[in-house]
Amino acid sequence: MAEGIVPEKAAPLDAAAAAKEALNEVEGEPFPADIYVAPQLTWAVIGCGVIANQMAASLALSGRHIYGVANRTREKAEAFAARYGVERVYGTVEELYRDPRVDAIYITTPHNTHIRYLRGALAAGKHVLCEKSITLNSEELDEARALAHESSAVLMDATTILHMPLYQELLRRANTGEFGTMNLAQLNFGSYKEYGDLTNRFYNIGLAGGAMLDIGVYALSLMRLFMASQPTEVVSLANLASTGVDQTSGIVCRNDRGQMGVLSITLHSKQPKRAVLSFDNCYVEVTDYPRADTAAIVWTADGRREEVHAGRSGYALCYEIADLERAVAGDAQAAGLLDYAADVMQIMTRLRREWGVVYPEERA
Repeated sequence: MAEGIVPEKAAPLDAAAAAKEALNEVEGEPFPADIYVAPQLTWAVIGCGVIANQMAASLALSGRHIYGVANRTREKAEAFAARYGVERVYGTVEELYRDPRVDAIYITTPHNTHIRYLRGALAAGKHVLCEKSITLNSEELDEARALAHESSAVLMDATTILHMPLYQELLRRANTGEFGTMNLAQLNFGSYKEYGDLTNRFYNIGLAGGAMLDIGVYALSLMRLFMASQPTEVVSLANLASTGVDQTSGIVCRNDRGQMGVLSITLHSKQPKRAVLSFDNCYVEVTDYPRADTAAIVWTADGRREEVHAGRSGYALCYEIADLERAVAGDAQAAGLLDYAADVMQIMTRLRREWGVVYPEERA
């Protein structure tokens, strides 16, 4: 090794590996008493892929368990149940909807299936936490919100940005005026997904693939969270993959207060997951921002650097579960997180339509 070069720990290769590493870091530690503060609900899950496994492992950190699971392939559901001590395996999602013991359902299936399960779960009066992207478009989300209202059920978007304590702490400080006005949010998110077999979920238009719904939702959610209002102007350029999904895009947003967001998103070039929020009095920098627990504040007046720590990355899904339970218990702040998700969905829907990215379900 060349003199002066210090080896660094390699970054996890993908989001699933990073999440597993973060879970391993908190496993065995005393579970924080301030996460599950609302009455605990009985949970079931639809799907048993990566996110469902993360949910089960996250609940287990506090000694909790998923009660029931439904999956397209029963054998996989039974294996999932055996691994995590799940009591009920349902033959159909309809059986799950009818089970009076289930209070809340986490939908972890691909984007394009979400609205189907949202319709059934919400009509049955179940509270729902739905994995990102919560729906394909704004029309579907409007429908789901109306169903939730009719059934007096809580619907929540599981995009981690909305639930991490780090952002709640930064927002708290920003709202006191300590940082001054937020002027510019700059966000990057780049993954390198090989073309290879283009039937994979990232590039498959039949599975609602593309960068926007998979990773763009994180950047837009963080931008919107720190803007005083929804952007009214959105301009962009995008490159599409041969399959018709968005691969790379540059996006500029501005709201009626002049606050701007500049985003670069790609599925075919590695970029740091970095966010810089520029205020009058400082800028805030966050790396690996989807599940971040640390930020750096650099103060304009003297260049002083301050580190902020809140929450732990390994508890990311615990915070999602806790926020839904708080919303069910009447917490208005937790319930209001869906308004941010709706604003983000409006931007994503608008951009995809401008780019000509239309999923099969939207052509029907």
